Amino acid sequence: MGFREAYVFRPAAIIPLHGITSRTRWIRIANTALKPLFPALKALFPNHVTTTEQLGRAMLKVAREGFPKQVLESRDIVRV
Repeated sequence: MGFREAYVFRPAAIIPLHGITSRTRWIRIANTALKPLFPALKALFPNHVTTTEQLGRAMLKVAREGFPKQVLESRDIVRV
């Protein structure tokens, strides 16, 4: 397709922010049930839990500046 580079983002867990909701029913139910645990999950697993905001910012930064790896795992997304 003419792209210079392509990157794959593989987040482990995403916390939705700013009113973002999933179109998938079971994910909406899971997010509602787990919402009180989000701060604890983020504190316990900082390299595996990201937010929609962090993910979006990481995608924009990688698109602008590139990244040494083509596949970005949760740890890389949080680091970017």
